[in-house]
Formats: sequence, structure tokens, C-alpha cells
Amino acid sequence: MSQDSATATEAVRKLSGRRRREVVAVLLFSGGPIFESSIPLSVFGIDRQDAGVPRYRLLVCGGEEGPLRTTGGLELTAPYGLEAISRAGTVVVPAWRSITSPPPAEALEALRRAHEEGARIVGLCTGAFVLAAAGLLDGRPATTHWMYAPTLAKRYPSVHVDPRELFVDDGDVLTSAGTAAGIDLCLHIVRTDHGTEAAGALARRLVVPPRRSGGQERYLDRSLPEEIGSDPLAEVVAWALEHLHEQFDVETLAARAYMSRRTFDRRFRSLTGSAPLQWLITQRVLQAQRLLETSEYSVDEVAGRCGFRSPVALRGHFRRQLGSSPAAYRAAYRARRPQGGDPGPSVPETVVPAQGGAMMRRAAATAGPQLMAPPPPGPVQSEQGKPGPDAYTTGRPTLPGQRSAP
Repeated sequence: MSQDSATATEAVRKLSGRRRREVVAVLLFSGGPIFESSIPLSVFGIDRQDAGVPRYRLLVCGGEEGPLRTTGGLELTAPYGLEAISRAGTVVVPAWRSITSPPPAEALEALRRAHEEGARIVGLCTGAFVLAAAGLLDGRPATTHWMYAPTLAKRYPSVHVDPRELFVDDGDVLTSAGTAAGIDLCLHIVRTDHGTEAAGALARRLVVPPRRSGGQERYLDRSLPEEIGSDPLAEVVAWALEHLHEQFDVETLAARAYMSRRTFDRRFRSLTGSAPLQWLITQRVLQAQRLLETSEYSVDEVAGRCGFRSPVALRGHFRRQLGSSPAAYRAAYRARRPQGGDPGPSVPETVVPAQGGAMMRRAAATAGPQLMAPPPPGPVQSEQGKPGPDAYTTGRPTLPGQRSAP
């Protein structure tokens, strides 16, 4: 979890004399969601020294002329403007109102200037789009809400988007996934600044775990963006979805697209933000998930019908993506089902039209937002990034949902 010490030292050394790391500027825009915006305000803006949490100084800055409208039609007036960012050693962009709209040029310039003077720049959820528009993510690893990761990767191809992570710490630039992951990243910042005890004390006050296991994998909807519907790769993707029961690899897909493996990888990633091998494995896991829910096939038979070379391969990928074994998943699914409920068809069908945008919409429905482990008690981050029933289940055994600077 520790980031590279040389990177950390360099970040401290570059910090301008008039900036202090404990001064946190939160940059708000009109149209931003109030829940995401409130996270850094709560973490850095409330004095909890009585609980052992060191105090930060909060500057709430308007990124454009107010009043700022937010969720439910509320109007906010920020006490500071962009000029206050010049005093902050940490600048947080909690969310951006629309991934299709360019942020104000003045705000982007203020962020670039702060970064040049050594400030730590943080983007929560769609705030990563603002950082990318400012050029601060060029050549860097970053994440955002899984739903928007393909768009971020396509719009800013120089950004190394990883939709699996809850947050990414690249030294002086940090990004997080959806709402709950914004809390994770803010706790990580407190832990980096003041140690584990301070972060733990803050987590207790917020009634959240100090660290969460796993990443965004279990929440990912692996359908592809509609833009691919008119792309030549659409036919290859449709073929792959129709033939998941067969054993083929990415080289097979590249050959069907009449491309080299390297060109195919690059083209697929630019369109989807995902590596083709990871996408293919996830589609096979999704198919296995459906078969476990709707058929009586054994785990070995499910592995064969989903294109895995062995039941061992299925179990490994299934556990990595869902945090559960196939047998445990089936048992939990059936335990949740209402008594006397319809068990569904014995063999689910995958119907994919021949081509075009309608084909990809059907492929999206086939891929569906089903990549969810059976929920044990506890909150989860849902499609909208809000807590739901599966947030604190065990996923990866190391570094919980975090990627730090190498």
C-alpha cells in the first residue's frame, strides 16, 4: 500500500511555499451531485480532534459563477472562488456534472497551476474527467466509476484507465471510483498524511470500514458502449458472444477481425477501455453465472459450456471476479430465491442479432449488470455508486481496492 518514497519526497519538495498540504480546496460546479460533493466536505471540513483525527482547513471553492445548482434543485453558494485554490496543498474535484461537457477553462487552468506548484490533485468519481481535461492524467494510471471508464479511456487515450480499482494513488494525482470509493480515497489520504490510527478513528466516526477488500470487478457491467455498434469489431464481438461455449482465445478474435494481435488489442481497448482478454474472461464468467442460476449442470459441465479449459480455470476466474466459488454462488442464489419460485429455463439462450447498434444493445442486455456476488450483510456500492448490500465482502487478499504509485 505504501507509495514510492521518492515520488512522495518529490511531491513534498515541489510544494510551493504558500501552499500547505493540510489546506484542502474542494472545487464545486453547478449540476454536481450533492452526495459526492459532500464526501470531502465531511471528511476534511469537520473538526474531529477530540476523536484523534488531525484537523484540516477546508476551502469550498466555486468552479464557476454561482449560485450552484445541485441534486433536487438545491442552490449552493460557495464561500470562495477559484483564487482560493492558490493557497491549497490538496485540491479535490468531487464530481463533474456531465461526462460529455467540457469543464470551464478557468477551472482547468487553476488546477494545472496548482499541480505545477506541487499541490496534490484528487478526482472523485466523474471528477476524473475534469483532471483529464486539464491534462493532469496524461500518461498516468487512473480510475473512475466503472460505468464511465470506457468513455474516459476513449476520450483521453493517453490516460491508463483501470476500471477495476476502487481508487488509484499515483503520488500527486489521485482518482477514485463511485460514491463509496470516494470515501475510501479520502480515508487513504488521511492515512497517508497522519497514519493508520488517525484514519481508523475517522472511519469509526463515519461508521465505515477503514479499508475495503476487492475492487470494482464485482460491480462491472461488461457490456460495450453503443459507439462500437457501427465499428467493424462489432461483428467479432457478436461472434464471440454466440460462441462462448467454444474454446477460443484473443488470437482467434484478432484473426476474425483481420488484424494482428497487437493492433486488435489496441483497437479493442480504445473502443471499450478494457483489454480483450479481460473482457472475454468476464463474458465467460457471466455465462457461468447464468448457468449456475438457471440450470442443473454440475460445475464441471458449466466450465465446459462456458469455454473454460478446465473446472479449475472456471473456479479461479469466478472467485477472482465474484469473491465466491461457483458452488457457493449457486447455493447462495438458491437460498435467496423465493420458495416455489420459477427456476427458469434449464439452458439459457444467448440471442445476438447479426450486426449494427441493435446488435450491441442486445449484447449489452446479454452481458447485463449481473456481475454481482451473492450479497452477505453489509453495504455495497451500487450502479450509482451508492452503498448497497455487498461492499465489505472479501475479494482480493492484498491491498484492498487500491492501486498506489509503483
